[in-house]
Amino acid sequence: MKMLYYTKYSSIVGELTIVSDKENIIGVWIKGQKYFCNNIKEKMEKRDNLPIFYQTKKWFDRYFSGENPEIKEIPLKTNGGEFRQIVWKILCEIPYGSVTTYGEIAKKVAKIQNKEKMSAQAIGGAIGHNPISIIIPCHRVIGSNGSLTGYAGGIDIKAKLLKLENADKN
Repeated sequence: MKMLYYTKYSSIVGELTIVSDKENIIGVWIKGQKYFCNNIKEKMEKRDNLPIFYQTKKWFDRYFSGENPEIKEIPLKTNGGEFRQIVWKILCEIPYGSVTTYGEIAKKVAKIQNKEKMSAQAIGGAIGHNPISIIIPCHRVIGSNGSLTGYAGGIDIKAKLLKLENADKN
Protein backbone atom coordinates (compact mmCIF):
# COMPACT_ATOMS: atom_id res chain seq x y z
CA MET A 1 0.00 0.00 0.00
CA LYS A 2 1.31 3.41 -0.97
CA MET A 3 2.15 5.80 1.86
CA LEU A 4 0.59 9.24 1.95
CA TYR A 5 1.93 12.29 3.73
CA TYR A 6 0.27 15.27 5.34
CA THR A 7 1.14 18.65 6.74
CA LYS A 8 -0.83 21.47 8.33
CA TYR A 9 -1.15 25.09 7.21
CA SER A 10 -2.60 27.87 9.32
CA SER A 11 -4.83 30.21 7.28
CA ILE A 12 -7.40 32.97 7.75
CA VAL A 13 -10.13 30.34 7.32
CA GLY A 14 -8.64 27.94 9.85
CA GLU A 15 -6.16 25.11 9.86
CA LEU A 16 -5.76 23.33 6.53
CA THR A 17 -4.68 19.70 6.24
CA ILE A 18 -2.73 19.13 3.01
CA VAL A 19 -2.21 15.55 1.81
CA SER A 20 0.23 14.32 -0.84
CA ASP A 21 1.53 11.14 -2.45
CA LYS A 22 4.95 12.94 -2.65
CA GLU A 23 4.43 14.07 -6.26
CA ASN A 24 0.89 15.47 -6.23
CA ILE A 25 -1.49 17.16 -3.84
CA ILE A 26 -4.42 14.78 -3.40
CA GLY A 27 -6.29 16.57 -0.65
CA VAL A 28 -6.77 19.90 1.11
CA TRP A 29 -9.35 20.16 3.86
CA ILE A 30 -10.35 22.94 6.21
CA LYS A 31 -10.48 21.83 9.85
CA GLY A 32 -14.01 20.66 10.65
CA GLN A 33 -14.98 20.41 6.97
CA LYS A 34 -17.66 17.95 5.92
CA TYR A 35 -16.15 14.85 4.22
CA PHE A 36 -12.75 15.56 5.87
CA CYS A 37 -10.19 13.15 4.32
CA ASN A 38 -13.06 10.95 3.07
CA ASN A 39 -11.17 9.85 -0.06
CA ILE A 40 -8.10 8.73 1.92
CA LYS A 41 -7.88 5.01 2.57
CA GLU A 42 -4.09 4.75 2.86
CA LYS A 43 -2.03 5.24 5.99
CA MET A 44 -0.83 8.84 6.41
CA GLU A 45 2.36 10.08 7.99
CA LYS A 46 3.05 13.67 9.05
CA ARG A 47 5.90 15.06 6.96
CA ASP A 48 6.35 18.82 6.82
CA ASN A 49 9.50 18.99 4.68
CA LEU A 50 8.36 17.58 1.33
CA PRO A 51 9.06 19.91 -1.64
CA ILE A 52 5.41 19.59 -2.76
CA PHE A 53 4.29 20.89 0.65
CA TYR A 54 6.74 23.79 0.52
CA GLN A 55 5.39 24.68 -2.96
CA THR A 56 1.75 24.39 -1.84
CA LYS A 57 2.27 26.47 1.31
CA LYS A 58 3.89 29.20 -0.82
CA TRP A 59 0.84 29.03 -3.12
CA PHE A 60 -1.44 29.49 -0.09
CA ASP A 61 0.75 32.35 1.24
CA ARG A 62 0.23 34.15 -2.06
CA TYR A 63 -3.48 33.30 -2.26
CA PHE A 64 -4.27 34.46 1.27
CA SER A 65 -2.31 37.68 0.73
CA GLY A 66 -4.74 38.55 -2.10
CA GLU A 67 -2.76 37.30 -5.10
CA ASN A 68 -4.15 35.01 -7.78
CA PRO A 69 -1.76 32.06 -8.05
CA GLU A 70 -2.65 29.69 -10.87
CA ILE A 71 -4.14 26.29 -10.13
CA LYS A 72 -1.75 24.63 -12.58
CA GLU A 73 1.25 25.70 -10.46
CA ILE A 74 0.45 22.81 -8.11
CA PRO A 75 0.41 19.20 -9.37
CA LEU A 76 -3.02 17.89 -8.37
CA LYS A 77 -4.41 14.36 -8.47
CA THR A 78 -8.08 13.87 -7.67
CA ASN A 79 -9.59 10.53 -6.79
CA GLY A 80 -13.17 10.22 -8.00
CA GLY A 81 -15.43 8.81 -10.68
CA GLU A 82 -15.79 10.24 -14.19
CA PHE A 83 -18.75 12.47 -13.28
CA ARG A 84 -16.95 14.06 -10.33
CA GLN A 85 -13.76 14.49 -12.37
CA ILE A 86 -15.72 16.42 -15.03
CA VAL A 87 -17.27 18.68 -12.37
CA TRP A 88 -13.93 19.31 -10.63
CA LYS A 89 -12.29 20.16 -13.97
CA ILE A 90 -15.04 22.73 -14.64
CA LEU A 91 -14.45 24.24 -11.18
CA CYS A 92 -10.83 24.85 -12.17
CA GLU A 93 -12.05 26.97 -15.10
CA ILE A 94 -13.93 29.49 -12.90
CA PRO A 95 -11.77 32.63 -12.93
CA TYR A 96 -10.43 34.12 -9.72
CA GLY A 97 -12.83 36.74 -8.40
CA SER A 98 -15.76 35.29 -10.35
CA VAL A 99 -18.66 33.07 -9.43
CA THR A 100 -20.94 30.72 -11.30
CA THR A 101 -24.02 28.75 -10.34
CA TYR A 102 -24.72 25.07 -9.81
CA GLY A 103 -27.16 25.34 -12.71
CA GLU A 104 -24.53 26.74 -15.09
CA ILE A 105 -22.17 23.90 -14.23
CA ALA A 106 -25.05 21.43 -14.70
CA LYS A 107 -25.55 22.75 -18.25
CA LYS A 108 -21.83 22.33 -19.03
CA VAL A 109 -21.72 18.78 -17.65
CA ALA A 110 -24.89 17.81 -19.55
CA LYS A 111 -23.30 19.06 -22.78
CA ILE A 112 -20.04 17.17 -22.10
CA GLN A 113 -21.97 13.98 -21.34
CA ASN A 114 -24.39 14.45 -24.28
CA LYS A 115 -27.38 14.62 -21.98
CA GLU A 116 -30.41 16.82 -22.36
CA LYS A 117 -30.08 18.14 -18.82
CA MET A 118 -28.35 17.54 -15.52
CA SER A 119 -29.57 18.13 -12.00
CA ALA A 120 -28.01 21.01 -10.08
CA GLN A 121 -28.31 18.80 -6.98
CA ALA A 122 -26.08 16.15 -8.58
CA ILE A 123 -23.57 18.90 -9.33
CA GLY A 124 -23.80 20.05 -5.71
CA GLY A 125 -23.01 16.53 -4.51
CA ALA A 126 -19.89 16.32 -6.68
CA ILE A 127 -18.78 19.81 -5.65
CA GLY A 128 -19.31 18.97 -1.96
CA HIS A 129 -16.93 16.03 -2.32
CA ASN A 130 -14.17 18.12 -3.94
CA PRO A 131 -11.07 16.74 -2.21
CA ILE A 132 -8.85 19.77 -2.84
CA SER A 133 -10.54 22.74 -1.19
CA ILE A 134 -9.60 26.30 -2.17
CA ILE A 135 -7.09 25.27 -4.89
CA ILE A 136 -9.97 23.64 -6.81
CA PRO A 137 -12.28 26.61 -6.21
CA CYS A 138 -15.62 25.11 -5.25
CA HIS A 139 -16.23 28.22 -3.12
CA ARG A 140 -16.87 30.11 -6.39
CA VAL A 141 -20.18 28.29 -6.96
CA ILE A 142 -23.34 29.96 -5.68
CA GLY A 143 -27.08 29.39 -5.84
CA SER A 144 -29.05 30.57 -8.87
CA ASN A 145 -30.52 33.37 -6.75
CA GLY A 146 -27.05 34.58 -5.74
CA SER A 147 -27.13 32.97 -2.30
CA LEU A 148 -24.01 31.47 -0.75
CA THR A 149 -25.37 27.99 -0.48
CA GLY A 150 -23.74 24.64 0.15
CA TYR A 151 -20.10 24.77 1.13
CA ALA A 152 -18.54 21.78 2.91
CA GLY A 153 -16.22 24.15 4.80
CA GLY A 154 -19.15 26.26 6.00
CA ILE A 155 -20.96 29.26 4.52
CA ASP A 156 -18.95 31.71 6.67
CA ILE A 157 -15.69 30.39 5.18
CA LYS A 158 -17.12 30.51 1.66
CA ALA A 159 -18.02 34.18 2.27
CA LYS A 160 -14.47 34.91 3.55
CA LEU A 161 -12.87 33.32 0.48
CA LEU A 162 -15.12 35.21 -1.93
CA LYS A 163 -14.44 38.48 -0.06
CA LEU A 164 -10.69 37.79 -0.24
CA GLU A 165 -11.05 37.42 -4.03
CA ASN A 166 -13.32 40.49 -4.27
CA ALA A 167 -15.74 38.22 -6.08
CA ASP A 168 -18.67 39.91 -7.74
CA LYS A 169 -21.72 37.94 -6.60
CA ASN A 170 -24.11 39.77 -8.95
